[in-house]
Amino acid sequence: MGSANLSQDTLAEHLLELSLKSGAEAAEVYQSRSLSRPVLFEANRLKQLETSQSEGTALRLWLNGCPGLMVAYGSVDPQVMVERALALSQLNQPEPVELVSNSHTSYPDLGESVPVEVLIDWGKEAIALIRDVYPDVLCSSDWECDVENTRLINSKGLSCHYSDTTLSCYMSAEWVRGDDFLSISDGQTQRGELNPEKLAHQILQRLDWAQDNVSTPIGRVPVLFTSKAADMLWGTVQAALNGKRILEKSSPWGERLGTPVVAPILTLYQDPEAGPYSCPFDDEGHPTKSLVFIENGILRNFYSDRTTGRQLNIGTTGNGFRPGLGSYPTPGLFNFLIQPGSPSLQDLIHDLEDGLIVDQILGESGGISGDFSINIDLGYRVKNGQIIGRVKDTMVAGNIYTALKQLVQLGGDADWNGACYTPSLIVEGLSINGKNN
Repeated sequence: MGSANLSQDTLAEHLLELSLKSGAEAAEVYQSRSLSRPVLFEANRLKQLETSQSEGTALRLWLNGCPGLMVAYGSVDPQVMVERALALSQLNQPEPVELVSNSHTSYPDLGESVPVEVLIDWGKEAIALIRDVYPDVLCSSDWECDVENTRLINSKGLSCHYSDTTLSCYMSAEWVRGDDFLSISDGQTQRGELNPEKLAHQILQRLDWAQDNVSTPIGRVPVLFTSKAADMLWGTVQAALNGKRILEKSSPWGERLGTPVVAPILTLYQDPEAGPYSCPFDDEGHPTKSLVFIENGILRNFYSDRTTGRQLNIGTTGNGFRPGLGSYPTPGLFNFLIQPGSPSLQDLIHDLEDGLIVDQILGESGGISGDFSINIDLGYRVKNGQIIGRVKDTMVAGNIYTALKQLVQLGGDADWNGACYTPSLIVEGLSINGKNN
């Protein structure tokens, strides 16, 4: 499953050769292979070990300027793939052939594999640390080592590949106290090593905070989103920065380059070498690059693929990614980082006189409109800088664009939540509604 195996596979070259011999004027082959070894724990015990493999090949060619895309999984018959791609091209309208040319790049492998035995030990350690303090809690977790190989070649001389090994875990702790049910979850994604002690500590901290149920503050109060929950805000921002949304005129920031759009303490960027979601090239073969989207609250850049960049007259930013193997590249992000502040999470809590902490939510962000109304799955009330207990049956509502202008403080506790690296933060004036216990 190493990247060398994929780079030495001759299937891609065979598909290109057959495509050109069959009359196509251009072609590209995108290959993806993955190997996953999850270790599953349920109700505090090791439940099962699994191994899963997947392999997919996408051929895109142009005949008389018309594109045809064919995808196959597992073993591939090259002749059949080419014939079907040619047939599909006859159903499409002509389009410009936009392919990267004359680039042969071998990128270093990312990450290191970890034996299954180590994953098992990490899972047992995390569960033991939690149950030493809370013996009635039921823990479930998933610990994985994933190896992904990506290769892209085309008829204009492009050939690039890399292998990415990531480690991830997801853990939930369920605590039943009479009629009261509490579920707390957290996770990590890293390269090289996971930290079961840190994961257990984060869950234990939440269990401590949730000892008592308290009344919900009603009205407009300061809200602290932990790094785990703050990701809810950034989906809308990512959509507003998407070059495709700018072309569609659905982004409110389409005419705002060079002007303030959020609070001045915010700087948002991407970094192709940062964290477990680093990425050397996009799905069009362009090298990814560092790019600041918002600097000290001022909008600096959008992101685009090759086609969108041409239409916007900004060129590609190296952000052309396929939503799925059978999709064309479209503007997408490989990672998204929010520059953190300096206060710890405890410092942020201490600064709240009467407010709410949102730690887990039910539902999704407001989309491109920014409007949201979400149920709080796990939240806590703060009075005089101290957490006094957990709130239940509580909702928070507002608009994300407005909230990010009212952001008053960023924590120094940034962590990866999926491909988003975000700290905890405090927003003024969100609307809170709930039942008083």
